[in-house]
Amino acid sequence: MTDRAKQQQIIDELQVVQDFDASREVERRVTFLSDYLIRTGAAGLVLGISGGVDSSTAGRLAQLACERVREQGHEARFVAIRLPYHVQRDESDAQRALEFIAPDESLTVNIGPATDAMWEAVAHGDGYTEFVKGNVKARQRMIAQYAVAGARGMLVLGTDHAAEAVVGFYTKFGDGAADVLPLAGLPKRRVRDVARHLGAPAELVEKVPTADLESDKPLRADEAALGVAYSDVDDYLEGLEVSAEAEDTIVGWHRRTAHKRALPVTPFDVV
Repeated sequence: MTDRAKQQQIIDELQVVQDFDASREVERRVTFLSDYLIRTGAAGLVLGISGGVDSSTAGRLAQLACERVREQGHEARFVAIRLPYHVQRDESDAQRALEFIAPDESLTVNIGPATDAMWEAVAHGDGYTEFVKGNVKARQRMIAQYAVAGARGMLVLGTDHAAEAVVGFYTKFGDGAADVLPLAGLPKRRVRDVARHLGAPAELVEKVPTADLESDKPLRADEAALGVAYSDVDDYLEGLEVSAEAEDTIVGWHRRTAHKRALPVTPFDVV
């Protein structure tokens, strides 16, 4: 039987959306982004677009928010950035995502040379695996996004949602680094529902999620890396019963990745 007390603790911690309605969530998140832009005086939003459903959804919400800000008499632009490591295998999906998002501006930054130069400088000895290099790629992507945002007075969006947050499936100070998280509190299936409501192509909505960070495991599915299906993670986050194996895997990831959901540890913290 699922440990209901632990399950509810995690649901509350991640502020998982209850009584989901796609239309309401779109309005909530576009309003949040547009209001935050006006309140902070930021010049717009920046987001890396991979071609997956998460960045496609967050990107479209960002574009709608910037358009709303302009309708209210303020200035704001959304910059979508393609960040391939040399050549992206699923580039066609990324281009399809850009077409759906219709950003005010799009840029392409090849993170390959910077990543390879860093790797050549540090990767000497045991432990420098493709997994570690994958995290370097994720952090190089965030460097590019913050460089653009810093130069233009903009904010960087992140694509983290409840299903990734509970298992810590993101790179610390990489794709986990952002100023604003418009998908927070949404299980993966609800991100897909929002994408459908926004009119995203079925190919993007139903695409198998992959971080695609390890060159020796191209386009490896997230679920293969996690050892649990997103459907089980979503069920858990929505308070449903899941198998003992799925629960153990989810709670195990949640425990091991707690450091990703916290500020850097100080001498005054209990660890």
